[in-house]
Amino acid sequence: MGATYDDLLAVARRTEETGFDAFFRSDHYLTMGGSGLPGPTDAWVTLGALARETSRIRLGTLMTAATFRLPGPLAISVAQVDQMSGGRVELGIGSGWFAEEHRAYGIPFPELGERFDRYEEQLAVISGLWNTPVGETFDFAGEHYQLAGSPALPKPVQEGGIPIVIGGHGKKRTPRLAARYAAEFNVPFASAEDNARLFAGVREACAEVGRDPGDLVYSSALVLCVGKDDAELARRAEVIGRDVDELRSNGLAGTPAEAVDTLGRYAEAGATRMYLQVLDLADLDHLDLVAAEVAPQLA
Repeated sequence: MGATYDDLLAVARRTEETGFDAFFRSDHYLTMGGSGLPGPTDAWVTLGALARETSRIRLGTLMTAATFRLPGPLAISVAQVDQMSGGRVELGIGSGWFAEEHRAYGIPFPELGERFDRYEEQLAVISGLWNTPVGETFDFAGEHYQLAGSPALPKPVQEGGIPIVIGGHGKKRTPRLAARYAAEFNVPFASAEDNARLFAGVREACAEVGRDPGDLVYSSALVLCVGKDDAELARRAEVIGRDVDELRSNGLAGTPAEAVDTLGRYAEAGATRMYLQVLDLADLDHLDLVAAEVAPQLA
């Protein structure tokens, strides 16, 4: 499904008004189902605008694809949005995976091994640029990216720097990269049991490099589909083209009471932050329901 900037603005404003903590968006250029109308929006262009039209919520991506942008310009863009928002930005970044959107928009799409190599270098470059003291320069000599004499500007404004979110289901390289670069590790669209296993892998990777595993935030992402009763639930599932039973098994779906129970299972697995993927952006009442009948029960 596509969206206009006005669609996204309406959701972000309702997110802020109803007490949610953040508005994160995907970074994709092609629909994975349906017509895709009215078309995609660019993640960081959108977040830059939302930075000026919101005042409280955190803003970020789950996940920016490392294939879409060069690391130096990406570091500039994200730091600029951080300044524009008064220090409310987080960068979720992954290796990129959706081959069709790369073909559709002329973006190179190397094999998985090279994508991960480039991704690792991007993490080193972006964090290196942000962490270089003002007045000093940054150099990097990688296989895929080389920087020489970079002034490493602009700088993020938030204290402690811009948090980097790394996620996925990888068993080896992903936990190692999270242990080295991430402020947060995210598991997308997986069972509570899988979340617990993947969180444990990151904790183990942290221990191997001498980092306190408690330094990281551990988070989960699930598709949201909650209704005040079965009829409303079925209507919302139909609009997004999903089966109610499947959503109950794989998402945050059901009545408010069922949603609270599901969130409890993920909390027991180790998640301290939840991302709720809203697929019908026109249904702002959905956010109202979760804010009124689910969120208060989590405290």
